[in-house]
Amino acid sequence: MAITKEDILEAVAGLTVMELNDLVKAFEEKFGVSAAAVAVAGPAAGGAAAAEEKTEFDVILTAAGDNKVNVIKVVRALTGLGLKEAKDLVDGAPKAVKEGVSKAEAEDVAKQLTEAGAKAEVK
Repeated sequence: MAITKEDILEAVAGLTVMELNDLVKAFEEKFGVSAAAVAVAGPAAGGAAAAEEKTEFDVILTAAGDNKVNVIKVVRALTGLGLKEAKDLVDGAPKAVKEGVSKAEAEDVAKQLTEAGAKAEVK
């Protein structure tokens, strides 16, 4: 009867960490390979998962709301734009107010816009 992969996995699952370490060393010696190559592949998979986690956010002004003057003031304060540019941004909603910022900053910007009467979302 041949040993299956499942049999090997079950046997490995029952090993202690020290026994598993000895087994890996035995594989390295027997086959002339290094487990370092396997260790390098491990973080690459973890890196892909980390890449999926978003670290930069955009704040989009979706609507100016009823109090457009206050929204323009907040946009000017947040972006450093001049009066005309801020007004054009607010009038042109939906538009990005801030791009590529941290989650905390994006939420703060969206909160300030909302408090001024605008509708904003973080993407």
